[in-house]
Amino acid sequence: MRYGMVIDLRRCVGCNACTIACKQSNGTPPDVFYSHVSLEERGTYPNATAVYTPMLCAHCEEAACVSVCPTGASYRDEDGVVLVDHDKCIGCKYCIAACPYEVRSYLADRIEGYFPEHGLTEQEQKMYAGFEVGKVYKCDFCRSKGYTDTEGPSCARACPGDARIFGDLDDPESEVAKLVATEQVQVLGEEYGTKPKVYYIAR
Repeated sequence: MRYGMVIDLRRCVGCNACTIACKQSNGTPPDVFYSHVSLEERGTYPNATAVYTPMLCAHCEEAACVSVCPTGASYRDEDGVVLVDHDKCIGCKYCIAACPYEVRSYLADRIEGYFPEHGLTEQEQKMYAGFEVGKVYKCDFCRSKGYTDTEGPSCARACPGDARIFGDLDDPESEVAKLVATEQVQVLGEEYGTKPKVYYIAR
């Protein structure tokens, strides 16, 4: 089994529902993002075009973050999902420097809420209880939430355009495997040789 995702950019409208669903589901502090949508403007007025690219951990098969981690905190599980063992993470940030996709977050300072002048609310205290200063955090395909390949991660379930398709790349009957086989999918940063498992269908 190899979990992966196809993102159909023809269906993405840049609404950031995935970003918000991810933050809500994982209860991340303000500066910690596991998923976000990159916006690039191409062309010049009046023929400019906005290009939206959803970004998240690509759960690479040859993950640079895993190979540089000195403690084994960054690792791939049996299903090919790249995870972080926070008991082993020493906050050296080697993984952040090695990742070509810039999708890891380092919690450097004390945890503040969305209204720092008022301190953490009771709800924020509960949400952020699992986060530690000096650790690295990233997307885990919602493995920590116990979601299965049929449910998918929160970002995929929240997308109103069904632009994110998640599943087992080794199952030829899965929608994600069929898309990889039949569509002209692309990966970001192919030149890095990391073999990412998040694929994109261009507009």
